[in-house]
Amino acid sequence: MDTGPAPHRPDRPGGPLRTLRVLSDLLAFLLEVAALLALAVWGYEWGGRLVVGALIGAVVAGAAAVLWGAFAAPRARYRVPLPAVLAVKALVFGSAALAIAGLGHGRQALWFAGLVLVDTALVTAYRSRDRST
Repeated sequence: MDTGPAPHRPDRPGGPLRTLRVLSDLLAFLLEVAALLALAVWGYEWGGRLVVGALIGAVVAGAAAVLWGAFAAPRARYRVPLPAVLAVKALVFGSAALAIAGLGHGRQALWFAGLVLVDTALVTAYRSRDRST
């Protein structure tokens, strides 16, 4: 007995919400890479000289990457409560926004911070929803 087409479910695999999640995850990854790059460039510029600047840039970006991987990444080494994850994200992304502004790109820093806020809210909302179901 055929009951007709299945009802439309926007959260089913391949549905519009799935597409939004994939795009949001991609944007989150690109923002994370941009944050590390901004911190590295800021460290390099702040160091002033080639070797010193490169070392400072590597240390600043490396410290942010280690902190992120330990606590904020989707497969973080340590499981911490959501407020701690958000605090690490605020520290890394906030530092990156300040680095972008410090490099003389204030408007881009505001756009970066705005994208981070919107995407982090989306990612947090759907991951929280997944954990509760």
